[in-house]
Amino acid sequence: MRTLNGQAMGSRICGFLRRTGWTLWLAALVLGPVQWAHAASPDPSLVAKINAATFEVVIPRAGNDPLTYEKPLPLDLLPYQERTDKYFSVGTAFAIGHNHYVTAGHVLLAAVGDLTGAPALRDASGHVYAIDKVEKFSLQQDFVMFSLKEQPHDNASLATNTKAALNSVVYAVGNALGTGVVIRDGLYTSDTPEDENGRWKWMRFSAAASPGNSGGPLLDQNGKVIGVVLMKSPNENLNYALPIGEVLNAPDNAAVMDKRITYQLDVVEDTQTSTFKAQFPLPAAYADFSATYLKLFYAQGDEQLKKLLQQQGDDLFPHGPGSNHILHETPELSLFPELIVRNRSGQWSYTGRELNRVPLSGNGYVASGYVGHNFLIHLRRPDDMQATTFYNDPKQMMDLILKTGYWTREIGPEKIKITSLGKPASSSTYTDDWLRHWKVFVWSLPYINGQMEVFALPVPDGLAIMMRMNPSMGTHDSLADMKALTDFFNVDYGGTLAQWKQFLADSSLLPEVLRDAHIDFDYSKHFSYDASNISFGYPSALQSITPDNVLFLGVGYYQDHGKFALQPGVIQVRLNSTDPDRISVKRHITPSPDLDDNFKEAWGKLLHKQHPFDGVPYNDGDEMDVAAVIDPPASDAPQELYTAFYGTQGTHKPEAMKAKLKLLTQQLKVKSH
Repeated sequence: MRTLNGQAMGSRICGFLRRTGWTLWLAALVLGPVQWAHAASPDPSLVAKINAATFEVVIPRAGNDPLTYEKPLPLDLLPYQERTDKYFSVGTAFAIGHNHYVTAGHVLLAAVGDLTGAPALRDASGHVYAIDKVEKFSLQQDFVMFSLKEQPHDNASLATNTKAALNSVVYAVGNALGTGVVIRDGLYTSDTPEDENGRWKWMRFSAAASPGNSGGPLLDQNGKVIGVVLMKSPNENLNYALPIGEVLNAPDNAAVMDKRITYQLDVVEDTQTSTFKAQFPLPAAYADFSATYLKLFYAQGDEQLKKLLQQQGDDLFPHGPGSNHILHETPELSLFPELIVRNRSGQWSYTGRELNRVPLSGNGYVASGYVGHNFLIHLRRPDDMQATTFYNDPKQMMDLILKTGYWTREIGPEKIKITSLGKPASSSTYTDDWLRHWKVFVWSLPYINGQMEVFALPVPDGLAIMMRMNPSMGTHDSLADMKALTDFFNVDYGGTLAQWKQFLADSSLLPEVLRDAHIDFDYSKHFSYDASNISFGYPSALQSITPDNVLFLGVGYYQDHGKFALQPGVIQVRLNSTDPDRISVKRHITPSPDLDDNFKEAWGKLLHKQHPFDGVPYNDGDEMDVAAVIDPPASDAPQELYTAFYGTQGTHKPEAMKAKLKLLTQQLKVKSH
């Protein structure tokens, strides 16, 4: 994720967060209440001039809504203005000369990439004026100057004053909370250098301001513009404005980007900070300005991510320090997806756990949790839904997720459950470094100018999903982030034999780790597994072979001819989802010198075939188990060993347990690499 310094006052973005519940990354943009500084009200004739020269910045609302809801939206619960307004009000702008208008840069950028249309200005009578040309723009100073295609009849504009006196009375003028332009008084209290390198000084003032005030004029007592209202102090009830002299003295006919931007990936605490430094000529039509800015902005973000991954390259999992715990642990058979994250101690560990589970019909369910900016979901396919439909119909996939009721649309005091997002705006595929094939979807949410990005990894019992939701301008960055995160996404493969049969039948779903393994079963007769490193099989006399058997393939990260590859580390077959009777074959790796004594002790037991790997049955609670080490190909110091295990409920004769283990091991073959 990328962050820019500053606390801009964006009512549109705040509204997106309020409607969706996503507040993590935008808290700094919300302007809280400030103290009033009382002064004399401006002269009525001056008020009329100010009102004529000040405008709301608006963006068209979506005309068509592709979403479906649990019931008709009770729009009558909304305030009259909101339910009848054809526009979102996102900020404020003002005129400072013939066909020269100024607003905050972040107000205009709030509409860049907008799903519903270009921004425009609206006067007090409700007339809307389309933007013609962008004439000046500064990302770091956060302002833009532009012209309109049609001029207001009165052509009112505000004079400027570049030498305002400290402690003088000021008026903050703006579109407060999207309810129209208001004038509020206070004092011009102080100046403070901008944070990066003090290239200019911000004006600080005590007049009240609210989300939506961004881009409005800060006026002196005579109604002259002294600054552009932009943001608030994070620590006190003072607001910030850019001195109007910075706007007037800025280069003509140029868009200038020279701002520090920080990039962080959710799996590491380290950040990549660089300066977004670019320039392109103006004037330009808004559409051309928007396209050029986005091209440069996205390219800079892509470069930041690339540099972050390059700089961290030797330290990232699985190559970096702190990786060995995961590399030497037996896979934990987790069907709930996790991210592999480096913690503060420098150790890479599995992060993410199931926090909620909502049942679906046909034994399906939606399990969910989150890590960083990402929703993590395990969607188990309902038994009554065909696999071909499930894996190839993103609309139905998302409809199942929405059955959780987590996604709602707020209408007044009510939260109306969203039941369908319709068809995605885009569908594609992506193959990660572990050669897993992801389905990538983007859904548009025009009513909040947002988009939802979904990376869905097919697994035998359904889908392992990583999902985000953000304003539409952030979609490019989110997709780039999520592609990088797929290399740190961990999930094991599991499902009933009936589910495996349908999954294996579609080769397009299979990751490389499964293409190497030949899995074969004939109900009531036999089961077999054959891969490059190991093969085994067993008859139904060992364990009943039915469609309800549950097969797990726990995958790990193993060295293979000098490279790391995703390979099975555990193959387990349970009698069914509730019965503990199971067989398993596990792969064990010799511990590296830096690992603790627990790893070394466990390896010693394997080498010397000590309990519980000695082939002697033993009781473990209310079940009986037996396990043995499989002799490896001739080697004085094996680097990996395999164990075979059989466990069943109740107490059984040792001879019977040994006979079961023999059925499992007599066809088990460890292959040399």
